[in-house]
Amino acid sequence: MGQKLKIAGLVSAGVLAGALASISLQTVARASLAPLPLEELQQLAAVFSMVKSNYVEPVDEKKLITDAIAGMVAGLDPHSVYMDAKTLKDFNEGTTGKFVGVGIEITQEDGLIKVVSPIEDSPAFRAGLKPNDLIVKIDDTPVKGLTLNEGVKRMRGEPDTKVLLSVYRKDESRTFQVTITREVIKTQSVKARLIEPGYGWVRLSQFQERTVADFARKVEELYRQDPNLKGLVLDLRNDPGGYLDAAVAISAAFLPENVVVVSANGQLPESKFTYKASPSYYARRGNDPLRHLEEITHGALKKVPLVVLVNEGSASASEIVAGALQDHQRAKLLGSQTFGKGSVQTAVCLDSAFRMDNCPTAALKLTTSRYYTPSGKSIQAKGIVPDVMVDETAEGNLFAALRTREADLEKHLASGQGDEVKDAAREKEREEARKKLEEDLKKPAAERKLPEYGSDKDFQLQQAIRQLKGLPVQVSKTQVERAEETKEN
Repeated sequence: MGQKLKIAGLVSAGVLAGALASISLQTVARASLAPLPLEELQQLAAVFSMVKSNYVEPVDEKKLITDAIAGMVAGLDPHSVYMDAKTLKDFNEGTTGKFVGVGIEITQEDGLIKVVSPIEDSPAFRAGLKPNDLIVKIDDTPVKGLTLNEGVKRMRGEPDTKVLLSVYRKDESRTFQVTITREVIKTQSVKARLIEPGYGWVRLSQFQERTVADFARKVEELYRQDPNLKGLVLDLRNDPGGYLDAAVAISAAFLPENVVVVSANGQLPESKFTYKASPSYYARRGNDPLRHLEEITHGALKKVPLVVLVNEGSASASEIVAGALQDHQRAKLLGSQTFGKGSVQTAVCLDSAFRMDNCPTAALKLTTSRYYTPSGKSIQAKGIVPDVMVDETAEGNLFAALRTREADLEKHLASGQGDEVKDAAREKEREEARKKLEEDLKKPAAERKLPEYGSDKDFQLQQAIRQLKGLPVQVSKTQVERAEETKEN
């Protein structure tokens, strides 16, 4: 039996290695990469054959191969990933800002789902849902006991299917039911409002394909309300990043034309690039929403005093924007040191006949470059240091230690710029923050320490407005620049 297994394994190894060798030759010819290690590939094929022949239960060959691919990629760094059909669908929804659902921004309150805001012209908006409504049941499932993500999954589904929501409206002290038909929702990643006469606030929650158009529309509305804005706050707190072209465009909205926004460096020629503040770098499909905005504002956006709010949750594309505006001395950065994701991922459909936005099966998202701010700084595993450290509340940076940073992620890349150290006090800070958060969550929502961004109780936003007015800002007494970190070897 053992001999048969060995022979079968070698035959399978030979077939698989032969196929991979031919792929290797194509790869070498195309990209001048080193040939694949055939001995190790024979071992891989032998293991595949052993598992298929000897495992206690029959195994799915395709699943074995996809699991092997997923494991190979996952071992590289936290952001490289093999995407099966479901993961790919979620990825495309996040990038395009489109998903199928009812169209509400939500949070959790007392174990229920609270409506923060219905998305304009969505099914929920047309059904009359209002901010502060509490969803107590989704179809026949009580919301109490569900996580927020579980609730989201139950409200999402296929287009033209129905979901029954049971809603409690506090200010009317009544519960009612509403049947909503799901449809494709275009999320809004931009919010904006006048904080007071002369001072505006623009918040970007993510960088999506439609972010630039939404940004141009929202800023235009601000200038129509107050054509003589004295200052603007660009809020990038807890913005996890996203679409690189959108980050370049938002930077270009405030910067002189053709200055460097970001550069990147990797192994292949196509992973080495420099993006500048020009439509040729961010509007390659021909549509530039910023052109109309500049005409409407008469170029005011290039000159208006600007403060950028960042924190530990500001990552990737939001760090590109913050770094570009800081390096070109176009804005003052307030808040906390950012996440530190200074790597670029390239997504490729594994069926070469399809583009990523139309990929039918599976794709690979692979880290291909490190990116650098205009002055040449890598922020990988360190982040961008604000010009002024400001705590999230008047009482201090109470819960910041709970936010995961790039340097906390297993197998994260080093910056490639200098020595690295590990912060031994990190876990102690986290434990203290966990206790504070547990106590805070026991309080009524109105008394909790962290108010909604953009509200009149938003401490960091208040300090940003003071900075714009030239008034003293309450600088953090505890925050210091953290050293670059890495996992222990």
